[in-house]
Amino acid sequence: MYTPRYKEKYQNEVLPALKEQFGFKSTMRVPRITKICLNQGLGKFGIADKKLIDAGVQEMTLIAGQKAVPTKSKKDISNFKLRRGMPIGVRVTLHGDRMYEFLDRLITVSIPRIRDFRGISDKGFDGRGNYTLGIPEQIIFPEIDIDKVLKINGMDITFVTTAQNDKECLALLKEFGLPFKNQK
Repeated sequence: MYTPRYKEKYQNEVLPALKEQFGFKSTMRVPRITKICLNQGLGKFGIADKKLIDAGVQEMTLIAGQKAVPTKSKKDISNFKLRRGMPIGVRVTLHGDRMYEFLDRLITVSIPRIRDFRGISDKGFDGRGNYTLGIPEQIIFPEIDIDKVLKINGMDITFVTTAQNDKECLALLKEFGLPFKNQK
């Protein structure tokens, strides 16, 4: 039976390293990634052109390997010509093997393709052991054909973990190989 490479890496490398680093008695206490959420806001362009929403869903589905869904506005905002229920973005949530496959592709293929890359900022932690990473262009993913892209959009990638604080989450993501900027 097939097991994703990063799932094996967690069991064989990350789990023992974190258990030793923090002195956890139980392996159940060691932090792990529970889900990865991808979110792409299309803003005012999504309101004006429905093709952008469809293209966003298609691109996000290619990137994640799972069907993406459009996000809808929760309230009316007259200044933006926005009505309740209008599609304004695209999102997808990954769990299990698909999550580990996406993490593998993100770290080994996509992040090295970011232009002028100097490391990931360590300021995206929320205080509860989760981390959000902003990506400026969706074209860093090899699944996206640059000739078919209607509009270059950024996206947010949120790593939801069982870590109880930011220090544990940072150690977990560093063990997986996310290239954080060197802290001074």
